[in-house]
Amino acid sequence: MKKCLLTLAVSSALLTSMTQVQAAGFQLAEYSATGLGRAFAGEAAMADNASAQARNPALLTLLPGRQVSTGVIYVSTEVDVTGDVHLSSPLLGPNGLTLPADAFDVADSAYIPNFYYSSQMDDNWSWGLAMNSNYGLATELPKTHSAAIFGNETSVTTVELAPNLAYRLNEQLALGAGVRLVYGEGSIGASTPAWVGAIKANPMLPAQIAARLPDPGTSLKTMEGDDLGYGWQLGATWQPSLNHRFGLAYHSGVELELSGSASGVMYTGGQPLEIDGYLPLELPAFAELSSFHQLSDALALHASINWTQWSSFDRLVAYFPGDTKPIGGLESDLVKEEHFKDNWRYALGASYVLNPQWTLRAGVALDQTAVDDEWRTTTIPDSDRLWFSLGASYQFNDKLTLDLALTHLRAHGDAPITEQQDLAGLALVEFDGEAGGKVWLAGIQLSYKL
Repeated sequence: MKKCLLTLAVSSALLTSMTQVQAAGFQLAEYSATGLGRAFAGEAAMADNASAQARNPALLTLLPGRQVSTGVIYVSTEVDVTGDVHLSSPLLGPNGLTLPADAFDVADSAYIPNFYYSSQMDDNWSWGLAMNSNYGLATELPKTHSAAIFGNETSVTTVELAPNLAYRLNEQLALGAGVRLVYGEGSIGASTPAWVGAIKANPMLPAQIAARLPDPGTSLKTMEGDDLGYGWQLGATWQPSLNHRFGLAYHSGVELELSGSASGVMYTGGQPLEIDGYLPLELPAFAELSSFHQLSDALALHASINWTQWSSFDRLVAYFPGDTKPIGGLESDLVKEEHFKDNWRYALGASYVLNPQWTLRAGVALDQTAVDDEWRTTTIPDSDRLWFSLGASYQFNDKLTLDLALTHLRAHGDAPITEQQDLAGLALVEFDGEAGGKVWLAGIQLSYKL
C-alpha cells in the first residue's frame, strides 16, 4: 500500500530498520561487518563466511560444510544542508526577502541487520540464503523549516531475501545465481514553512488570497506506500592460482510499484480525503569486479570496482487510477525530476593474519555521487564520499569467529544545491546552499560453522 507523495522529493522503501544511505543515491553498501573492516574492497572475490554470497553467489563454492553468519551495523550520521531561501514577489519589493535555511543532522541514524546461511551439498554444488538490505534513505526537516516546501521528510526502507545456488566447474572456475525478493516501503512529504504565515499576515495581500495559503506546518503533499518486487543476480569467480582470485557479479534492477494513497492540501484541497495512487520506482542494477591477492602467509591485498545504474532513476511520476482524483482531476502528477547518473566506487583493502586467533583489516574507498550539481536536492543531498575503514576478526575456535569494524565517511568536494518552487503564483521560492557532513559506521558479525 502506499500514499502518493510530494511534488518535491523521493520515494523508495522496504522493511526493517535500515535507513540512511552510505553509498551513492539511496544505495546501501553495509551488508556485513566483515567487509566493512576493509571498506568493502575485494568483496566479489573473498569468502570469509556465509555473508560473501550477498555480493557474489559463486563464492558459496568456497565455503565448506554448513555455515551461519549474522550481524548488525550501526550508522551514526551528521549530514548538514546549509543555505538560504530567497523569496521573489511584488509583495516583498524589488529585492525580495532572504531567509536563513540551514538544516543540521537531516539524516537519521540507524541499525542495519543481516543474516546468511550457506550449505555445501557436494564437491560441486552449494546453496545459500541471504537476508539484508541494498537500498535505504531517511532525511527529515522540521515541518515549519524555511526549506520545508522543497520536502520535509523522505524515507526508504528495504529488506531483501535472496536464495542462491552455486556450481564449481573446475578448480579455477565457479558460477552462481540467485533470485532477489525485495520488499520496500517509503514515504515522502512537503509542508508549509513558517514564513508563509508572515506572507499571510501582510496587509497588502488581499484577504481572499491569504485564505488560500495554508498555515505554517500544514502538509502540502504526502505519500506513503509499499510493494514487493523481484530480480536476479549472477556471479562468477576465476582462480588462476592458489594465491590469486578474481570475482565478477551483477545484480539486476528491481521494479517496484508503490501503491497506496496521497494526501495533503495540494492534492485534497483541505478535504479529509485519501486518494488512491501508485508510484513506479526502479531500484537500480549494480555490478562489481574484484580481485584478491595472497602476497604472503600473513598479508593479502584486495580491490573492487563497483558500478550502479542510477541513470534508471530519472523522474518520479505518481498515478491516480481511482475514482477519487486530486484537485483538478489529475490522472498523474510529476513528483520530481531527479536525473541521476550512473556512478562508480573504487576500493582498496588489506588483510593481515597476526596469529591463529587474530586477523586485522583496513581499507579505503572513493564513492562517487550519482547526481550532477544541477539536480542535487535537499531531500537527497548526495555527494562524493571518502571511506576509511579498520576491522578485526577473532577466531574463538575452529567453528566460531567474531568480526568487528569501524568506518569513517566524509563528504569529498563541493555539493551545491539549487531548487525552485512556485508559491501559488504569489512568490518564487529559491533555495541556494550545499550539502556536507560525516558518518560513522560500527559493525559486529558472528559466524559459526555448523
